[in-house]
Parts: sequence; structure tokens; C-alpha cells
Amino acid sequence: MMTNLFSIFDPSTNIFNLSLNWLSTFIGLLFIPYSFWFLPNRFFMLWNFISFKLHNEFKTLMGINSFNGSTFIFISLFFFILFNNFLGLFPYIFTSTSHLNLSLTLSLTLWLSFMIYGWINNTQHMLIHLIPQGTPTILMPFMVLIESISNIIRPGTLAVRLTANMIAGHLLLTLLGNSGMNMPNYLLIILIFMQILLLILEFAVSIIQAYVITILSTLYSSEVN
Repeated sequence: MMTNLFSIFDPSTNIFNLSLNWLSTFIGLLFIPYSFWFLPNRFFMLWNFISFKLHNEFKTLMGINSFNGSTFIFISLFFFILFNNFLGLFPYIFTSTSHLNLSLTLSLTLWLSFMIYGWINNTQHMLIHLIPQGTPTILMPFMVLIESISNIIRPGTLAVRLTANMIAGHLLLTLLGNSGMNMPNYLLIILIFMQILLLILEFAVSIIQAYVITILSTLYSSEVN
């Protein structure tokens, strides 16, 4: 039972000895050509509206010292995670964001780029961040240790947060779906209703998690400027 249950998160599942599960990562590209059919259409206007709102918010978080156009990195990250989270709710589509291979790659790459840029260009600023203002002298070594550890585990926390939230909801949906085969009809109607509510909740979680990961990445980048 447990092997079958967790096999939905196993990217090694293959068809004709070809690992095709990771192709689900590129399904989000199918949404983009719609914007070229007839302009301006509703999809294109919605896309521009969301992008503009995210750009304004990320620009505020990153501060006045940020580079022009740097917000589009995080806007692209938001849409990439959002599409992967959302498409994973459809049957027989592998949720690539529920695997640490993808989420840890994204978070570790962003974190390393922030750290390398910060320590090379703003070394003094990075050292100041290790000791909060007003820290007593006797506590400074401990604060440096604590701040260093909290900084090092950031990519891990980003990756695990996204992966755990995606796995938790899908596991619950799978468990409830597998239990419906032996239920009487009156309980089956209740189960279907609960599954619909859980799908709506998972849809909201897919949006919230994409937004949270992007906001945290933006805040991490603002600390190196």
C-alpha cells in the first residue's frame, strides 16, 4: 500500500523505458501561445495585470538599489512554480515541484547567486547582517553562529516548504480516493464533495506556495544590496 501510494511522487516511473514524467515541467509552455492569437485578449490582459502587480510589489521589496529588470526573474519564477503546482492537480500529470530535485535546484541556484554577488560586491554589508543592531558584545559570537546557520539553511527551507506542501495535499487526495472503492453510495457522495473541496484548497495552495517562494527569494535578494 505504501509503495503504491508514494509511487505517484516517483519520477523514475517510465513508459517504454523512457522517463517521461519530467516532461510535465514544460506543459506550462502551452499556455503562452494563446496570447498570440488575438491581441488584446482576456488571457493576455490577465497575464499583464498579474505581471504588473507582481513587478510593483517586488520592486518595492527589492528597494531602490536593485537593477532594472531584476523583478522579471522572480515574476518568471512565480509563473513557473504556479504552472507546475496547478498542472499537478490534473490526473496522470507528475507534479515536478513535489520532488526535491526541482525545488532544491531552484532554491539553491538562487541562494548561491545571491551569496556570491553579495560577498564579492558588498562584503561589509554582508558582515553587518551577521550581527543584529544592539547585540551585546558577549553575545556577538553566538549571534554570528546563529545568523550563519539560518542563512545556510535557507535554500533547504525553501525547497522543503514547497515540496512538503505539494506532497501533503496530493497524499490526502490519493488516500481519500483509494478509500472510495469500498464505500456505500451515500458515503461516496460525501467523499466526492470532500474531494472537490480539497481540490479547491489545493488550487489555492498552489497559488500561495508559488507566491511565498517568490516573495522569500525576493527578500533574500534584497539583503545583498
